Amino acid sequence: MDLKLIKAGDSGFGMLIEHDAGYISPSDSRNLGLIREFKKPELGRENDSLIVYVVLQKYGVKNRNGRIYPKEILVRQNEIYQEAIRQRRAIGELDHPESSIIAGDRISHNIIETWWEGHTLMGKMEILVTKGYLDYGIVSTKGDEVANLLRNNIMIGVSSRGVGSLKEIKGDLIVQDDFELICWDIVTAPSTPGSWMFKDKLEAKPYVENRIITKSTLTEGLDRFLID
Repeated sequence: MDLKLIKAGDSGFGMLIEHDAGYISPSDSRNLGLIREFKKPELGRENDSLIVYVVLQKYGVKNRNGRIYPKEILVRQNEIYQEAIRQRRAIGELDHPESSIIAGDRISHNIIETWWEGHTLMGKMEILVTKGYLDYGIVSTKGDEVANLLRNNIMIGVSSRGVGSLKEIKGDLIVQDDFELICWDIVTAPSTPGSWMFKDKLEAKPYVENRIITKSTLTEGLDRFLID
């Protein structure tokens, strides 16, 4: 079944695509060997990956699409996502398709860890590069394309893709309980405030904090939201 793409400012049920982008820093010494010199870094593994850290998403913060993800929804979806991480299928694509299916020939990365820092969901991600790119600079996959963008210091980031409903409450578009996370894709445009991608956790620290929009009551029908 084809799902309606819910565009910025719209409500209803369908594909919820965000642009929660973050900058990937190529300055990490581990990454220099991968994306600048096309040499295999000495990390003790046969198939080495480019590792980056990212601000994945934030609850209670309005993004550029005008949407707010409540705490309980993002926390629940992250818990469900841990199974995909354990099974090494927390994959995503380069750029957003308007589909709920992750295409195998477009996979560019795999998320290997997530954790909370306050209301911010952080992540550790590996960019999937091929031996041909490492040894010769040959771009043959989406992961190679990502690495090549980094080699040229292009700012790129991540963005969530999911399916669910939006309800307009007091002028805000609130993601509803039926939301299901599909993945985080690599994109070029930001939406979530301060949602950048970094070489390490310390570099990300200044971007973790935002003022949170929280629900003032759990009582059904009282849909008033306040700024903390």
